Amino acid sequence: MILCANHISNWDPPMLGSGIDRQVKFMAKEELFRIPVLNFLLIKFGAFPVKRGAGDRAAIRSTLKLLEEGQILGIFPEGARSKTGEPGEAKPGTAMFALKSQAAVVPVAIIGPYRMFRPVKIVYGKPIDMSALRETKGGSDTLKETSDLIMAHIRELHNQHRHSLPV
Repeated sequence: MILCANHISNWDPPMLGSGIDRQVKFMAKEELFRIPVLNFLLIKFGAFPVKRGAGDRAAIRSTLKLLEEGQILGIFPEGARSKTGEPGEAKPGTAMFALKSQAAVVPVAIIGPYRMFRPVKIVYGKPIDMSALRETKGGSDTLKETSDLIMAHIRELHNQHRHSLPV
């Protein structure tokens, strides 16, 4: 399963997995693994390093392998935190994993803010039907279409539930 969520805070990875009984694995930028205490925590919480912006083949192989093994991947299609708190544009990596695996793709909306005495809401959507996109030959158009579809589902969840938080 691939849990695809908007990204608003460094707290998103543990929050994304908080509603799941199984461990959720995450990619994290490799620079974070150079900090000794943080390295320990990242590994403990299921993160593995990725070289950002470089097409990290080892991270791609690791990700596809964990999906093939039936594990859960938590990923933030935008690739970075949103400065506005609104879901942004997706990078093609999430779409590639969705198309190359047979994993269920589940949209998730994280609705904040992460502030003292303010609730954060995690909304898990229904799996997205990827069958038609998986049958195409692929290419950059299919990656873009897949990325847009995933983000549209995340935005829809976000818009449906963001006004339900108490002020």
